[in-house]
Formats: sequence, C-alpha cells, structure tokens
Amino acid sequence: MIRDVNSKVGPEVAAYRLRNDIAPYKELSADQFEKVSMPRRWLSKTAVTDLAQIRGKIAVTQLEKGSLLQTDMIVDRPALAAGQQEIAIMIDASTGVAGKINPGSRVNIYATFKAPSDKGKDQSKVIVENARVLDVGKLTALDPGQSSDQRRRTASEAVPITFALDTADAQRVAYAESFAEHVRLALVAGGSGTTVPPGDRSYTLDEDK
Repeated sequence: MIRDVNSKVGPEVAAYRLRNDIAPYKELSADQFEKVSMPRRWLSKTAVTDLAQIRGKIAVTQLEKGSLLQTDMIVDRPALAAGQQEIAIMIDASTGVAGKINPGSRVNIYATFKAPSDKGKDQSKVIVENARVLDVGKLTALDPGQSSDQRRRTASEAVPITFALDTADAQRVAYAESFAEHVRLALVAGGSGTTVPPGDRSYTLDEDK
C-alpha cells in the first residue's frame, strides 16, 4: 500500500519554508528558513530547492512565515559599479525618509552647516545627488555618553544606510557626517535621476527675505 502511494505521489525534493516574516529589501540568510521535503509534483516551477540560490539576494516583498520560498520573491542585492565604493553613515531616524528608503532607492543627500562665526550664515547644501542606496540597516540606539556637540548633531536613534558612491562623493558624505549639524536624505521620485539646478544646491535663510 505504501509503495503504491509513493508511486502515485512521486519522488520528494527539498523545499524551504520561512521560519518568520521577512521584511522587504532585507538580505536573506540560511537560518531564516527550514528545510522540508515535498513531492516534486506538488511544487511550483519557481520553488527554491537549493539554498545556494539565496546567496546575495534580498526579499522583494514582505515574506510571510510558513510560506514556501519562490524565486520570484527574491532579487539580486544592488551591487557596486566600476569605480564605486561602499560607505555607510548613520542617518537620524526622525529626519530621514522613514520606511520609504530601500536598497536600490535614489536619494539626494543634504547637510546643514552652522556658520563658523556670528557674522556668518548657517547654510544647507546638497552634497550628493542621486546617491544609490545599497543597504538599510536596523534602527540603532546611539551612545548616550557622546559629547554635547555630538548630541546636538544627532538624535537618540539612527539608521545605518550604505551608499554606492565614487571617491569624491564618499569624501563629501564622510565630511558631512563628521562636521554637519544634520545630514538628511530626500528620496528622488521613481529613481528619475533629476539634477538639482546649480542655484538650488545651497540655501541660507536670508534668501527668502
């Protein structure tokens, strides 16, 4: 009887079921899945049957606990282009584009600088246009023991965001993270790559008077 049932069901193959929900755009790892055996005939053609297929991949949508992993649920993690390098900075969770920036997003990076003296003017600048986001990390509590100057420039929580930038833009971002009052991101609509006009790249309050 068992042999007869097996002959009707057919051979079994490995499939992988989600142990927990996985948020969109998060990189995948083997420990997020449990191996199950299922008759090949019951699996869709897109079912993942080898965990090597998730290497370097991210979830493209919200993945639900208990679902079987399919190849159309995952895409390649954004990669560096020639001449680019990864640089990660902490972005204030309250002033970034919370929940809307994901790997592959394009953003303009703004920095605000305090005037060096009472005679100067505080200024906001676009330091990098159309920066490509490689990764968005987890919300992180900042060190409460940091200096008052550091607390003035940062909030209590921040998100590490990794960009793909050329050397000049990476230096601009590193400088801004060290010396700017705040660094903020502006999501570029649809990844359109719109160029900021030269006259709009910097701003001081008296320009509106």
